[in-house]
Amino acid sequence: MNQFALTEEQNALVDRVRRIAEEELAALSESGTPGRINRPLIKALGAHGLLSTLFGGEDAGRKAAAMDLCLLRETLAAVNTEAETALALQGLGSYPFLLFGSDDVVARWRPQVAAGDAVAAFALSEAGAGSDAGALELRAEPDGDGWTLHGEKCWISNGPEADVYSVFARTTEGARARGITAFVVPGDSPGLSGESLDMISPHPIGRVVFDGVRVGQADVLGEVDRGFTVAMRTLDLFRPSVGAFALGMAQAALDEAVAHTTTRSAFGGVLADQQAVSHKLADMALRLEASRLLVYSAASAYDAGAPAAEITRRSAMAKLDATETAQFVVDAAVQLVGARALQRGHLLEHLYRDVRAPRIYEGASEVQRTIIGRSLTRPAR
Repeated sequence: MNQFALTEEQNALVDRVRRIAEEELAALSESGTPGRINRPLIKALGAHGLLSTLFGGEDAGRKAAAMDLCLLRETLAAVNTEAETALALQGLGSYPFLLFGSDDVVARWRPQVAAGDAVAAFALSEAGAGSDAGALELRAEPDGDGWTLHGEKCWISNGPEADVYSVFARTTEGARARGITAFVVPGDSPGLSGESLDMISPHPIGRVVFDGVRVGQADVLGEVDRGFTVAMRTLDLFRPSVGAFALGMAQAALDEAVAHTTTRSAFGGVLADQQAVSHKLADMALRLEASRLLVYSAASAYDAGAPAAEITRRSAMAKLDATETAQFVVDAAVQLVGARALQRGHLLEHLYRDVRAPRIYEGASEVQRTIIGRSLTRPAR
């Protein structure tokens, strides 16, 4: 973990989280069932106060500092990716109602999610609306003083086992992003069902079906037809932290590559004596450090209250660069370590599987480039 520009309190947070991850969370993750929610792991995250930190602490307002969120995710990812993902999904699934929900909604769900008693999910993607979130087809049909939800969500992390969902549905036809409303939906709502999908993932990812699920005015997050803003503001906070997750994996891979190449005998010395190897390690370290600075910069801009357009641009840059860098670093580490890195159970084999998905979710790399490009060209017009 790079200590550049971190405060004494932030360094203490990093040290505490790493210790908890090494001493307890790693073992809990290994005892879980792949493809199912690991509730003991999530409960431990709550018991150690990590989920409260994610939400700004017990006595704080409705959100945490973006920098603290990034430090949490990077530190956990360097030790145990399952624990990192469990924490991150609690935040992603609950931040829409934490930021935009009524006081009653926050009072009901925040303590349960922070304690690890309720599992949250972010339900935006659909089979026909992944990168193009404005194409959502899940319908919210008027029903008295509320709506009924009809349709499906797909590739939903923690679905269909979550206890509470932040759901984005179409309330105005033909309006694309301007006709979407966000709702908070309990997981035991009548008409809510689903199935698990067989994905390369240790946590559940599923299809969630809404067959006349009833929601009322009190369940609306933000304003009617303004749900796209709810989703984007949530992603502005979480995209840099996806980059932080990627940094943690990349750092673990680099550390493994250095340890191997400085101890493996070859050609009359050790592998690291070979210029091709030492230069590859240098490139890995260089890109990792540059990405870390982008992530920290985006988090700092969010915490400083920068204009929304700047936050969006910086978040996209951080997520794009860090996830692409992590893919490069992990792949390079596998190449340097060789065949043993692909043995089932090896750290790099695990990272090689886990590092791919962050380049897709919460906006694929191509979407991030579009966001960055538009931020440059729109003002010029």
